[in-house]
Amino acid sequence: MRKSRWIGGGVVVAVVVIGAAAAVMMGQRQAGAKVPETAAKAGPAAASAPSLEFRPTEVVQPALAAMPRTIEFSGPLVAPNTAVVRAKAAGTLLALQVNEGERVSAGQTLGRIDLAELSNRVAERTANLESAKATLAQAERTHASNERLAAQSFISPIALENSRAQVDTARAALNAAQALLDTTRVGLREAALVAPISGIVAKRHVLPGEKVAVEQQMLTLVDIAKLELAGTVGTHEVGALSPGMPVQVRVEGTDKPVQGRLARIAPAAEPGTRSIGVTIALDNPKEVLRAGQYALARVELNDPQQRLSLPLPAVGNTSGQDHVWVIENGALLRRAVTLGRRDDAAGRVEVLSGVDAGATVLAAKFDNLREGAKASVVATKAAAVASAAASIPANLK
Repeated sequence: MRKSRWIGGGVVVAVVVIGAAAAVMMGQRQAGAKVPETAAKAGPAAASAPSLEFRPTEVVQPALAAMPRTIEFSGPLVAPNTAVVRAKAAGTLLALQVNEGERVSAGQTLGRIDLAELSNRVAERTANLESAKATLAQAERTHASNERLAAQSFISPIALENSRAQVDTARAALNAAQALLDTTRVGLREAALVAPISGIVAKRHVLPGEKVAVEQQMLTLVDIAKLELAGTVGTHEVGALSPGMPVQVRVEGTDKPVQGRLARIAPAAEPGTRSIGVTIALDNPKEVLRAGQYALARVELNDPQQRLSLPLPAVGNTSGQDHVWVIENGALLRRAVTLGRRDDAAGRVEVLSGVDAGATVLAAKFDNLREGAKASVVATKAAAVASAAASIPANLK
């Protein structure tokens, strides 16, 4: 009877131990492999503390991978083909034949200004030209008569030279009158409000009936078939860029990025900023994009070599020092690492030093990890249960 009770009690104890081991393992899964406080405070007795167990998906080894470099910059879209129509003559604006948002063609008449004053000036200078012609004709006749008289010695050579000078003066006055008339006619022709480029009316600056002055803004025309993105990059990045490189541009309000081209790079950095201006050219034949929209440009530079890298979640930082946790010889150790390139799109970072390609690194961040704690990688849950059962004393099995 006593022997049966002893055997039954041993079975109960074995079941309790196995259940406790399973509970400890489950608690480690839920708490992110936390180290129990009793094991942490055990001191010399830590050797008897249960080992931290990690699944194969919770560890990773550094792998070789290309790390493309990305340069990003942003700015508003601008329309390089923008023209401002200005008044070339003072007068009253009689009419504007276009409204904002309307499309116009090069050479199209946009409005009319009262040019009565300029027309009167043309008529006045035309009369001055005719008078100069008559004066020249009279001077030439007088000089011809003086030449005949000088040939017969009826007038002195000085008188002949004076008449020749009068002819030259009259001819110069005629040329001046002709030039002044031509200038006035050009002003009259340019005073007409004509579209210098094909595009869209972006803004009307005046209203019909207003008195306009010379060079006053009348209309702004924009051609958005070609747009540009003006941004800046750091002086340490500009060396990797060159005109003609393809650029991915994502514009606010659009679903897909558009393809652009690096058109120009400024020759010098802007004072006080250590940044250099770059310009991206965008073709916009369907005029889906608009000037003024904010855009983000992304230039991807291929990596010619393979680099040792880890997933970004595997790297932690304490007091400015990057580190990773590795399992080495059955113990959990923290290793300081030096990082290089970072690829946010792939979620990886280059490791320059601190670990080698064969290291077993924790792939994510866990709480309450302690340096030197026993750790291992278990393949399945069944293997963990078997490990817990193996720790039961022989006299209780």
